[in-house]
Amino acid sequence: MSQNELRFGIWALVHGNRAALHDPEEPYDASFARNRALVLEAERLGYATTLVAQHTANPLDRDLDQLEAWTTSAALAALTSRIEIIAAIKPYLYHPVVLAKMALQIEEISQGRFGLNLVNAWNRPELEKAGLPFAEHDARYAYGAEWLSVVSRLMSGEAVTHHGAHFHVDDYQLRPAGKFRRRPTIYVGGESGPARALVAAQGDVWFINGQPPDDVRGLIADLRARQRAGAPLRFGLSAFVIARPTQAEADGELARLAGLARLDAPLRDIQRSNTDPAVVMMQTIARTPSVGTNGGTAAGLVGDYDTVARRIAAFHGLGVDTFMLQFQPFEREMRRFAAEVIPRVRRLTGELPVAPRREA
Repeated sequence: MSQNELRFGIWALVHGNRAALHDPEEPYDASFARNRALVLEAERLGYATTLVAQHTANPLDRDLDQLEAWTTSAALAALTSRIEIIAAIKPYLYHPVVLAKMALQIEEISQGRFGLNLVNAWNRPELEKAGLPFAEHDARYAYGAEWLSVVSRLMSGEAVTHHGAHFHVDDYQLRPAGKFRRRPTIYVGGESGPARALVAAQGDVWFINGQPPDDVRGLIADLRARQRAGAPLRFGLSAFVIARPTQAEADGELARLAGLARLDAPLRDIQRSNTDPAVVMMQTIARTPSVGTNGGTAAGLVGDYDTVARRIAAFHGLGVDTFMLQFQPFEREMRRFAAEVIPRVRRLTGELPVAPRREA
């Protein structure tokens, strides 16, 4: 299995629409029923992975529905047979022993198709309103690094004794472990200095927010230059896709979604006020106007089918192997991408579709 194997994935709709909430073509729906149907269809269409973001409360509007990541991931693992299920996790919400056991249980349910995505919380009220600490940026990463070091060893089946700044664990071991591979895959997000150090030391895959190729090239070069033990780091990219038969049609759809997104401005203002200003993700997103979350269309995957395919192939050439994609309306455009763009990318890169990874 090649190191730079090309995979396409989708963001689960844990809090509904990714570009604009007031879209007459996609009414708001963050239900489990919709996400179950979405992920099952993505699997049938050949998508290799899905990311289930973690929010306990909706980050835009607390009156809107919000799917919970880990119970949802367990259910999706039982319903699917091929697609990888990645659940995001914010370390302050779960003790590492409890979370490692949950991860191993979903690994068992999925028969080796599970990954966890460590993200250090940016939404201050999500923790503070629950009476949980919201430390400063670098302190959160120090906490997350210690947390992940315990979780990773427990997921590998080790008997763990750990006495650190935040956690004390004595001769703790979890079973079953290692039935399908050494441990579930560890994805890490974040682009700050502490985030890069953490993923270089402990991650398997670095999730990069959507941004232009030159920026992605620099980020990958920085991580590849860092010392690490074990297998080389792999890279994923988040992107919002608008692919149409012609560039004019794609530009028209981008304009439509951008206009709708402006209706969400009051909610986005609330989100910004709740966000730690030290979070580099928000600084990155602010540099390039876009629609969609986590960089969205800033990656430039807007255009006719051939143009979008060429741009994906170019990112793949830089070292990106996993593309975690967003669409709107999601189901319709997910089908269009599978039918029109994926075959073009495969022809450009000379790769055939592949099964999900099972090694770690």
